[in-house]
Amino acid sequence: MVRRRRMVRRFLADRPVPPEILDRILHNATRGPSAGFSQGQAFLVLEGEDLARFWAMRPKGNGVRTAPLLIVPLSCKRVYLDRYAQPDKGWTDRDEARWPVPFWHIDTGMATLLILQSAVDAGLGALYFGIMPEDVAPFRELYGVPDDHEPIGAVAIGYADEPEQSGSPRTRSRRSSDDVVHRGRW
Repeated sequence: MVRRRRMVRRFLADRPVPPEILDRILHNATRGPSAGFSQGQAFLVLEGEDLARFWAMRPKGNGVRTAPLLIVPLSCKRVYLDRYAQPDKGWTDRDEARWPVPFWHIDTGMATLLILQSAVDAGLGALYFGIMPEDVAPFRELYGVPDDHEPIGAVAIGYADEPEQSGSPRTRSRRSSDDVVHRGRW
């Protein structure tokens, strides 16, 4: 499954994702690691008219607009700070400086990868893309997303309608393991 995962940029618009596959994708997304089992992720599912409103707000996207499904993973820092202020964690001050990296985003990123992998496992294509900073406020307003939930991007999902290889992999080679793996010392 890992070797089959790729970003798909064009989808068959007339083939919706079956509800049981969507349910499995969402279930799998909740199975990712979570610091302190904080579980500070949320997922906004957009289909039909809700999805059409997303694309009306965001005029970019061309082929990806044909995807019948969009999942927007959101991270919530508050949930992590609250969790680590509980007695079994011992940090009562909720100080964000205690976190060497923002695990709320990292854990949500891992959940997003599970969404991508689950789509591939179900025979679907998927594309992760960012939501630009200037689009976040209109996105929040349009869908009633609370201020403490941060969209880390979006995943378009559907049946692929493009050649096996598209996008950057056609023009750029994957870096070799020797370039990126360092054993014991840099």
